[in-house]
Amino acid sequence: MGQTGSPWVILSRSFLEYCVFAWDNLPRTLLMYVNNVALAQEVYFHTVICNTPEFKNTTINADLRYMVWDNPPKMEPLFLNKSNYDQMVQSGAAFARQFAKNDPVLDMVDSKILKRSGNRPALGAWCTARQGWFVDPCSQWDDVNVLSPGNRGKKFEESLKNLVDDSGSETNQCK
Repeated sequence: MGQTGSPWVILSRSFLEYCVFAWDNLPRTLLMYVNNVALAQEVYFHTVICNTPEFKNTTINADLRYMVWDNPPKMEPLFLNKSNYDQMVQSGAAFARQFAKNDPVLDMVDSKILKRSGNRPALGAWCTARQGWFVDPCSQWDDVNVLSPGNRGKKFEESLKNLVDDSGSETNQCK
């Protein structure tokens, strides 16, 4: 059964400045506490943002990860494998966890989603060589800062827009 864990956090500059320069003591106090907690990254930013009046209504409760859990859930999600591939893709999640080292499902992601083969980089707009039978299109590069989203990138953009559009309701805010 695919479920989500704690949400991903995309942090704004103003929120990070608050965490660094904290005009109150919450970020520093919490940092000292979570320093001794397993998986601190899973709770720190979420806790600070949801307990700071200036930022708590800037959240969107959405997890961008696909995970499969035991029932009842244990501390870590199950390792994903080939049997999870179709559901993982259908989920629309941008990220997934966790994978065993060198699991064949990673090769499926590389070839089917990233259109990447072997130890080559994923194709991008910066690949300028003419593609041929024995020619790697990324054997010549142009500007590596050129970003041109493919179909999956456009789908991800649409998902993020929908999340932001739906964020007006109180059900998406910190509880």
